[in-house]
This record gives sequence, C-alpha cells and structure tokens, in this order.
Amino acid sequence: MSGRNLNLVVLGGLTGLAAISTTFAQGQIYESVEHDFRVVTVVEDIQHPWSIAFLPDGDMLFTQRTGELRIVRDGELLPGPVEGVPETRVINQGGLQEIALHPDFENNRIVYVSYSKPNGSRGTTALIRARFEDDRLNDVEEIFEADAWNERGGHFGAKIAFDEDGYLFMSVGDRQSSPTGNLERHPAQDLSTHFGTIVRLMDDGSVPQDNPFVGHATARPEIWSYGHRNPQGLAFHPETGDLWSTEHGPQGGDELNLILPGVNYGWPVIGYGVNYRSGTPIHASGERAGMEQPKTFWIPSIGASGLIVYDGDAFPEWRGDIFAGGLAATHRRLARITVADDGRVMTQESLLHGVFRIREVRQGPDGFIYLATDNRAGGLTDIVRMEPAVPASY
Repeated sequence: MSGRNLNLVVLGGLTGLAAISTTFAQGQIYESVEHDFRVVTVVEDIQHPWSIAFLPDGDMLFTQRTGELRIVRDGELLPGPVEGVPETRVINQGGLQEIALHPDFENNRIVYVSYSKPNGSRGTTALIRARFEDDRLNDVEEIFEADAWNERGGHFGAKIAFDEDGYLFMSVGDRQSSPTGNLERHPAQDLSTHFGTIVRLMDDGSVPQDNPFVGHATARPEIWSYGHRNPQGLAFHPETGDLWSTEHGPQGGDELNLILPGVNYGWPVIGYGVNYRSGTPIHASGERAGMEQPKTFWIPSIGASGLIVYDGDAFPEWRGDIFAGGLAATHRRLARITVADDGRVMTQESLLHGVFRIREVRQGPDGFIYLATDNRAGGLTDIVRMEPAVPASY
C-alpha cells in the first residue's frame, strides 16, 4: 500500500454528516497496526479552526480562533459566522476556543463556548453558555471567569469535558507565567488563583460542594486539580469514567495525565522539559513526593493538542484507545495510545506523522475521526476526517 505511516512503540449512528466530504488525497491509504485509513477533506480554506461539535440534526459547529463560530450544513460551510459570540482577545494562542454541547442539548439547545476574555491589554480564560437557536447564540451568559489575568498571549487552556453526571470540567493554563525563581511559588502551585488548573463546575457555573478544595481557607473552590502548564486535551473515557488530559511541556516534556481530584501535577517544580533557546534545566527533578507523575510524556514535544477516547464503530479495533493530536513543527502527529485497566500506557503508535499540525481531534457520530488542522504562519487550513480504507459493516 502507498502512504505508509506507521510507528509503534511498546511501553508496558450515521447522520447528515456523511454528506460532508470533498477530497483529500483519496487514493492514498495510510497504514496502522489495527486499521488502514484514508483522509478526506470536510471543510477547506478556513483560518485557525480550533474546536468542533456535532449537532443531533447533522450540522457541525466549529470555532475559529479569530473569533468566529461557523456552521457546516448538508456538506456546505454557511457563508456568515454565528451571531451572539462574545468579544474575544485574539492574540497569539488566544481567541475563540472550545465549543461543547450540554449533555441534554437535544432538549435544551444549550452550548458552551470558552474564549480569551479581554480587559484592556490583559486577558483571561472565560466560559459562556447560551441557547443555539435560529443559527445564533441566544441568552448568552458568562458563567465562569478564571482568576488568571495577565498580558501574555498564550496558555489559556480552555478545553471542556462533561462527565456522565453532567459536571463540567475546563482547563485553565498557566498563562505563560515564567518558571523562574522559587518554583514552588509559581502561580500554577498557588491554590488561591486559577492559573494552571482544571476546574469542575455545575452546568450553570456554580461550584459543586464536593469539589476537593471547597471550604479550604485560601483555595479557589472551583479547582479540581492543579500544577498544570497548558492542558490542551481533555476527555473522559466512556467506559471507565477516567478523565484524561494532554498538556504542553516546555521544550520537551509534553504529558498525558490521568486527572484525579485534589492532585498536584507538579508544574513547574517537576517535569521533563528544558528552557527554550538555552536548553538549560527548569526542574531540579522529574519526581517529588506529593506530585503526580504523567502516564507518559514526549521528548521531543509533539505539541500536545486535542484528545479523544475512541468508542465508535468505524474503527472497532481502536475502541478504548486514546488519540492525541500534535502541533510540533517536526514531530506533529496523531498519537494512538493504548492503556491498561489501571491506567498504565501499554503502546503508542504514530499516525499521520509530519502530515498535519493537528489542533483538534473529535469523534463524529459516524464513527470517523475528525481533525482540525492549523497553520502557524496564519495561512488557510482544513478540517479533515479519517475514514476506514475499507468501509466497516454496521
């Protein structure tokens, strides 16, 4: 077969979306250990697509970091952006970010959008909820504003995931706070702010009373876990209920973490990356008592981005596998990761290595894997999907 793209490392309901398809090298077959696949273009020539959501009626919504929410209907990109989107601070990694549906969207039409909120020259991560009706956002309400304000243009986090009980989890990056001086005083180690955290909220933005730091004298009650740098992937395992996250390291040391309540993930006190340019160490050690280790990490960095745990029918041998996108210039890929029941990483396979900068990974209702690609230089890119080389029998 042509287009071989395989690298294995041993470590221990169809909807209207079926019509969304033009072409992307449809004759090229990519090989993997379990499934061969082809890549098909879904939407082309768009700018900085960031996040994807699939509606029950077959429409697809996607955000553009530049501040637009767009609709794909019956295979066509509608010409104008969705109205009602909040003003965003479009800077570097900041802008309009995640789009997620309420678990009961089919009845209440509620969507959630995270974005970089402006205040003069400063910004932070914020979250709105709204009703998506008549192709616009209605009754827009801000339900969370992170205490993570600064003038930096990166590390907003902003990934969203719902658990089976309807709780909303969202990541907040460390906002590029410098890892210098006393590392234990870095904002990601300070529970009195939201820098470098994953928060847990009710669907209206209120605080669940069983969050781990509720009642703590100085900690923010929304915090579920802390000591993060910039979590850019967040997904629940559909069978185990485990929450997984991928996180940007500095130069090296991107992480895959199993997220647990009240746990400190160590940034920047421990880790496996080094300073940009100089290559000098950031951390005195990769381990410390009371700080959680990643389940795996990548050196060199893959530029960890979107994340799913696959449970579709199109690729049956991939069910239960973790798929993590990568943005890094020379090490970009879609990483397929198998894990044991106890969370140990067993194998990794590198798919589409060097083909795309992958910003987002989503499983469609058709069981295909959708990828939002990105162009660091600002040029136009596409949303594509992975389909089996030989269609599965449903």
